[in-house]
Amino acid sequence: QVQLVESGGGLVQAGGSLRLSCAASGPSFGSYAMGWFRQAPGKQRDFVAAINNSPDSSAYARTAYADFGKGRFAIFRDNPKNTVYLQMDNLKPEDTAVYYCAARMVGLEYPTTQTYNWLYWGQGTQVTVSS
Repeated sequence: QVQLVESGGGLVQAGGSLRLSCAASGPSFGSYAMGWFRQAPGKQRDFVAAINNSPDSSAYARTAYADFGKGRFAIFRDNPKNTVYLQMDNLKPEDTAVYYCAARMVGLEYPTTQTYNWLYWGQGTQVTVSS
């Protein structure tokens, strides 16, 4: 079992950047595919990005992005630090949400965009983008 703790959220102006971190506890971090979701008030939890399991984080790991994040968001992992990151650039007010980290043992060859596709969840970190 893995436990996930997100950090790095905050208040930023439109056009700014934030880097979210998700620290995982437990063995074999490289064996887990990692994902990010977000949930705005009154809305469902939406897929943001995912990165494949990778025993060697220096090697290329397959990634996937929601359309709204392509070109603005980047997911990457640092296995020795048991951490996955979400770099968010050119933020927009509509990016305001609680961002959640997720993990699972199966790779990105399986569906990724639904919450039930993922097994473990963090508590979330708030991102607020002002106009």
